[in-house]
This record gives sequence, C-alpha cells and structure tokens, in this order.
Amino acid sequence: MPLTSLAEPAHGIAMYGEPALPAGFESLPYANPQAPKGGTIRLAEPGGFDSLKPWVLKGNAAWGVGVHLAETLMYRSLDEPFTLYGLLAESVETDSERSWVEFTLRPEARFSDGSPVTVEDVIWSYQTLGTQGHPRYHGAWSKVETIEQTGERKLRLTFNTKDRELPMLMGLRPVLKKAQWEGKDFAQSGLEAPIGSGPYVVDRVDPGRSITFRRNPDYWGKDLPLNRGLHNLDVIRYDYFGDANAMFEAFKAGEVDIWRELSSRKWETEFNFPRITSGQALKAEIPNQRPSGIIGLVMNSRNPLFADWRVRQAMIEAFNFQFINNTLNGGVDPRITSYFSNSALAMQPGPAEGRERELLEPFAEQLLPGTLEGYALPEGNDRALDRPGLRRALALLEEAGWTVQDGRMADANGRPLSFEILLNQSGSAMRTASETQQIVDIYTEALRHLGITPRVTLLDAAQFVERTNNFQFDMTWFERGLSLSPGNEQLLYWGAAGVEQPGSRNWMGMDSPAAEAMIEAMVNAESDEDFTAAVRALDRVLTAGRHVIPVSFSPNSRLAHSAKLHYPERKTLYGDWPGFLPETWWQEAEK
Repeated sequence: MPLTSLAEPAHGIAMYGEPALPAGFESLPYANPQAPKGGTIRLAEPGGFDSLKPWVLKGNAAWGVGVHLAETLMYRSLDEPFTLYGLLAESVETDSERSWVEFTLRPEARFSDGSPVTVEDVIWSYQTLGTQGHPRYHGAWSKVETIEQTGERKLRLTFNTKDRELPMLMGLRPVLKKAQWEGKDFAQSGLEAPIGSGPYVVDRVDPGRSITFRRNPDYWGKDLPLNRGLHNLDVIRYDYFGDANAMFEAFKAGEVDIWRELSSRKWETEFNFPRITSGQALKAEIPNQRPSGIIGLVMNSRNPLFADWRVRQAMIEAFNFQFINNTLNGGVDPRITSYFSNSALAMQPGPAEGRERELLEPFAEQLLPGTLEGYALPEGNDRALDRPGLRRALALLEEAGWTVQDGRMADANGRPLSFEILLNQSGSAMRTASETQQIVDIYTEALRHLGITPRVTLLDAAQFVERTNNFQFDMTWFERGLSLSPGNEQLLYWGAAGVEQPGSRNWMGMDSPAAEAMIEAMVNAESDEDFTAAVRALDRVLTAGRHVIPVSFSPNSRLAHSAKLHYPERKTLYGDWPGFLPETWWQEAEK
C-alpha cells in the first residue's frame, strides 16, 4: 500500500498504509481492559547502576526509568510493524512528502507533580536530547531544520533531509520536564529522580542494588483508551544481582517473579525445582515473529588485524557452531544466519535478484565476496575439532599474510597473531556469563590448533561499559536486537559516523557506503515491497561483512513466572518483549 498522505490531523500514523485501529478504538487488541489493578512484580537485572538518567551517555542508568516514568508524544503498537497512536499528543499531521510533522498536545497531559506538559517542555526536551543527550539522539536531530510552536498546544518540526521515517521518530522522543533540569548540566549522570508524565513514579532507590516504581493513582492518562488494560501492577521492583546464576537462584527461592530462560537444554532439564513442581511458578513458551537480531562475538575492525575480511572469515571458520550448540543447547535452537533471521525481512539464499540487486549493483566493486552471489556460514560438525573448518581458516590466514611459525601464528616479521576477547562477568540480556564463558572456552581451544591463543578478560559491568563505549576491545560479546521496522537506528548501529563517536553502537567499526545507501533506501521507500528489498539488501551487506561470529537464537520466548501473575491470551506481533512484560500483566486479587 502507498504511504498514508495525511491532509488533516489524525489519531495515528503508520509507516505504510493506514493504522489498523480506527479513531475512537476502545483498547489495544493485545491488552485486557478487564485486568484488575494492584499487586507487585519483582524483576531481576544483572550488574548494578549509578544513575537515573538513561538519556545521557555518562553513567550506568537503572533499567525502567525511561520505560515507566517518561512518555512520548506517540505510542508504538506492538501489534503492527510500525504504527503510532497519540499518547501525549492527541493528533499528528504531516504532508504527503513527510517533510514536516505537527503534533497537538492533549490539554489534560500532566507531569507526576501535577504541572501541565507544555509545548515548551517538548521543544526543550527535543533540543536538549539532540545536542546534550546520548549520541543515539543526535543523528535524527541533525535532520531537523526547525522546531517551533504553532499554537497553544501545537508544535511543528520541519526537516532538512528527505527521510520518510522522521515524523515517526519525532513522535517517539521522551518528553521531560524543563523546569527540573534548568541550570543543571544535563549531560551529567545523577541519582535525582526524574519527574515524568508516565504511569509510575520512583518510590525507592538503593543505588546499585534496587529500584522500585509505584503506580501513580493520579496518572493523567489512566482513562485513555490507549491505556486500558495497561499499567496494572501497583509496584514494579528491579533487584540487581552479581550475575545471572544469582538471579536464577533468586527466582527459584521466590524472590523474583519472572525468569526468561535462554538455554533450551536448561529449560528441559533444570526446571524441576520445588517452586515449579508445587505450581507456585509456571512455565510458558511464547512464540514471536521478531527478527533474531545479531548475537555472538563481534570483531572490532578498528584493529588492523580485523580490518582484513579474510581474517574475520577465518575466525568464523574456526568457530564450530554445531558442536558448541550441541554442547550448550542440545542442538535445539537454530543458528542466526542473517541479521533478520526469523522474519520476512531476512535475505534469501542464493544470489541477489530483482530490486535487491538493483540497489546493490552501484557498489559492486566495494562489496565483499558473497554479498551479491550469496553468503552462507560454515556448518561445522558434531566433533570438538572441525578439521575442514580449521583448514579453510588456515588457508585464509595464509592468504592474509599469516603463517604458523614454531607453533604459533605470526606475520612475515614474526609478530604473533594476538588479540583480546572481552567479556562481561555479569552476563548479558541474552546469555549468562557462564554460557558466554563456555562458548569462548570451546572457541579458544579450537584457535590454539591454529597457533592462536587469545587473552580472555572478564570485567564487571561498569568496566565493560566503559571499555565498549570507547571501543577498547578486539573481540567481545555482542547483542543487537532488531525490529520489523528497521530505519534510522540502523545508522547508529552500522553508520560511519559511529566509527569514532564514543558511545555509538557501531561496535564493529563498520564503514560501508553500501550499507548507508541501503538504509537511505529503507527510510524513503514508498511501498512495502521496496522497503523489504532494501532491508534484505542491507542484510546481505551486514552478513557478508563477516563482522560477527553468530550463535543460536530461539523463535520462542521461554518464561517461567509466579502463578499469581497473568498475561493476556492475545499475543503481540513481537511476542513477550519489548513492552509486553510487565506492561500488560496483572496480578489476581487475594481471595
């Protein structure tokens, strides 16, 4: 369908076509409007925190502040690839070219202290985030020519760049209270509780250890149809633990209400403890249609060693995925074979054809082998030592100027091939620290057969963030979630501007004009077909770029949860995350 051309203010906006829900809808289709209010949910996070400001680069912010406290002008539906409905804004308007967007604020919108959310607050928030906030806000802001108040409750943004996604992105910026931060250095981290307009307020903070949010009974938006069935729990508490093992033990002991299990083998063999067998906690598998994203070991191409794609491919060849997957997961979970695996956006096997090839052809001379012809990861085998893979790795390294000398891999001057693998001892969102350590242990043992002995460094969460923010690593564990509506954020992940920008998400140091051209084609596509072709073309550039050694993913979310907690039967397009938990959950009243 062609892009919507809005000639007048509307209740929502979709990237393509019309919003699925009409004006005046009763509730979101995946929420339960009859859900009771009340109760508590206790969640666990690894590591710690030293800040309550998730909107700046400095500090390690507590999870949940940006989710539960701050609101945006528009709200993203989890049941559609990319559709927004009015939240702080009662309407949105844009032209057919999407060269500008205008929002009208709801007159009833209030911060938690009772003061109104004003156009001045919105403009200040956008300008401040775009200039002093985290670098992730800077790219889109640079495409804004002007932001101005056009009425008592109206503001308009005019863009200086052709980019049809910009009206959507501007609807998703957090709105903060200007008066709270005036006269302060916004870029600094801090533990001052932000004043937001969201459904929760900060209740208690134990720095580094826990944070509790309490539902605001005077929340201005509690009666909006958009919010019916959402924000049901009175208290949301996040406790921080040293690592995932401690988090799991806390769940088993009943001190945490939710556990997301990432290992299929552990899910089948270790969930027989009393809390499960007694029925106090339940197991659930929730399918999703979201892209796998990319998970695995990323190579930093800022290091001259990994700037050579042949070395990167050799590292991939030496990684025996089949054996590692069998050892850790019983071989159940599939491998990530592209950045958009598990979705219709994933590149297809074989050569690029049709519109994909048209988009890539101008860059043919720059593209790495396999981008146009088709690229596939090595299969490996079920033995600990994948000799064919090691032979291919050895050949590639020799081609790149590395040979085995006196039992070690070295260059023509006798300098050994040496690099560091950096790991977070607190684990990550998708793998526990012990799992990543197991993967790396098996991998480094294989590398020794090539005469390569990497240094493995374990750091606490704060040190890990500091090192990765400044790209002080050779290889490290990497996770990048992707959505069904990729757009400008892809420049944050793979754009050339992030190569030297501290805190950017371009950990691999990728600098590819082809990738940036595919992203530009995505954000300016005027049909779903053109959009899909552009994403698949980008996927080819990324996957054949050989920057990450990918591992497995699960097309199902495995959740164990307290039997007192409930969630709607109607699942979202994205499964259980993001937003589904705990936004739509509720707790039954005690009988």
